[in-house]
Amino acid sequence: MDDNMNMVLSVVIHVFIGSFLVLYMPISLLIKLVQRLFIRPFEKEADLKGKIVLITGASSGIGEQLAYQYAKRGACMALVARREDALKAVAKASLSLGAPDVITLVADISDPEESKRVVDQTVAHFGKLDHLLANAGIWGTCLFEEITNITAFAKMMDVNFWGAVYPTYYALPHLKASKGNIIVTTSVAGRVPTARMSFYNASKAAMIRFYETLRSEVGSQIKITILMPGYVVSELTKGKALQKGGQVEINEDARDIQVGLFPVGQTEKLAQIAIDSACRGEEYVTWPDWYKPFHLLMSLAPEVLNWYSNTFYMTQSDEKQSILIKRILEATGAKRYLYPNSILSAKKE
Repeated sequence: MDDNMNMVLSVVIHVFIGSFLVLYMPISLLIKLVQRLFIRPFEKEADLKGKIVLITGASSGIGEQLAYQYAKRGACMALVARREDALKAVAKASLSLGAPDVITLVADISDPEESKRVVDQTVAHFGKLDHLLANAGIWGTCLFEEITNITAFAKMMDVNFWGAVYPTYYALPHLKASKGNIIVTTSVAGRVPTARMSFYNASKAAMIRFYETLRSEVGSQIKITILMPGYVVSELTKGKALQKGGQVEINEDARDIQVGLFPVGQTEKLAQIAIDSACRGEEYVTWPDWYKPFHLLMSLAPEVLNWYSNTFYMTQSDEKQSILIKRILEATGAKRYLYPNSILSAKKE
């Protein structure tokens, strides 16, 4: 009986969903095309004056540029990161760009008590909270079997996943009260995993699924925008990552292997698109746009991505030069054209 029921359901569900998609997809794509071509080009930039914004991971990279975009639009901000000097520099620049008020909060948001504190201090100072940007993150690139300190990689999930979940948890009542927004920085890697980033890919995939689930729970009370960028200028693309021994440092060789022949985009443009999209209530943002087909490829032909990873990122030798993607990068000199100068002169911190 169970086998017969499963067989019937398999046929019915496949036919039903297939028929639904045949009808729904052309209409959905047409609406999106009309919006992109005839509505968005004429939209005015969202006025964020009076909005209160909390940004984690605000001392550099995507978080820094998000702060500058909000500042240009007149928002007040609470900027959160661990490095006080860098955070104060971003705050000073934000004030000069037009932010009426900016406070800096030094905290480790992978600690739940620290996350609660930054939310409480933000609301105590400004009286409310409109936008939460869960942006703090850490990268790691090496083969799983190369790791020599496996317990250190718990930090990847602590910072990337829990470092977004904790502030979200404590900010949720305030965001419901303001009918606010959450923008969470994940990665294309959360949907399209490639070799040498097992823990990073897993942490970003967990973030995507968490915020998709939360979106279904909060409904229209809070708009949630999941940002899935490709490679852009940041400490990540400068090579700063959690290394196989558990230390965080810059390793440009490992960066070159991972980023390979992918062009590195400008973070300022990503930040602008992210805020515009969030204000429109868009649920997902992938930028640069040319990464979008990889989502479809992963769904329909994951074996192609497996082949790509195995061919370009793996080696049978201990010599990094034998990795195909690095050999191509060096032989063509493509790094000069694909990587901005700002990420080619990184030094160890």
